[in-house]
Amino acid sequence: MIRAAFLIAASVYVVAAGAAERVVALAPHLAELSCAAGGCNKLVGVVNFTDFPPQAEKLPHVGDAFAVNTEALIGLRPDLVLAWDGGTPPETSERLTSLGLRVEAIKIRTLADVAVALERIGQLLGTADAGKAAAEAYRKRLAALAARYRGAKPLRVMYQIEANPAFTINQQSPISEVITLCGGVNVFAGLSQLAAPVTKESVLAANPDVVIYGEQDMGAEIRHYWAAFPQSKAQKHHNLYPVNASLLGRYSQRMLDGAEQVCAALQTARGKP
Repeated sequence: MIRAAFLIAASVYVVAAGAAERVVALAPHLAELSCAAGGCNKLVGVVNFTDFPPQAEKLPHVGDAFAVNTEALIGLRPDLVLAWDGGTPPETSERLTSLGLRVEAIKIRTLADVAVALERIGQLLGTADAGKAAAEAYRKRLAALAARYRGAKPLRVMYQIEANPAFTINQQSPISEVITLCGGVNVFAGLSQLAAPVTKESVLAANPDVVIYGEQDMGAEIRHYWAAFPQSKAQKHHNLYPVNASLLGRYSQRMLDGAEQVCAALQTARGKP
């Protein structure tokens, strides 16, 4: 009975072709991209932890990025659901599609992919000009950052997420790409997993010049972790720098705001004797 009701609702409200008018974004960064592409007024639903821009945060929530409340979503009568390729569980997308909903997966793996996503979302929402303009502005800003730090003194960098054990990221993470953009070298680029724990022995062996960590990610614990290693380069030279993890951890245009924080931290470290 419930399934039948879902199918009826979906068949009434889905518009298979043309610009979407009622959109649900299944990840915080997809809501941000929708707004940046000129479609904020078309969003009718988001997921937990969506907090930017403010008008998106106030919209009805349909669960989180990994567990969607299907009934709540259907109740919003969307004609387009934006899924996170690599985050939204495949079974969730398949279920929504089986209920007659139009689901479009947005794939972002690199900094450059953000611009492509802006253009794609603009096309889907009927705001192609705004999406294209946002993508162009993003590409110019990314190119300017790359030019500014090209040739900068290389620094060995660890991006730390937690303490005891320490977690970090490999070269497949966009955060690692940000480190490279800023003239740094990710000391754990070769890890087999995107994010993984590393032992104290491996951290001390890597002995990074700089440690970058999210100010929201156990900052006090991470500083305590390094205080135990006074002779390490990062601790000895006071090169532990907090950044806004929500900027770096979301695949939106605001990743470049986070990148500027990382670049500024590395420049500060370069200026020390």
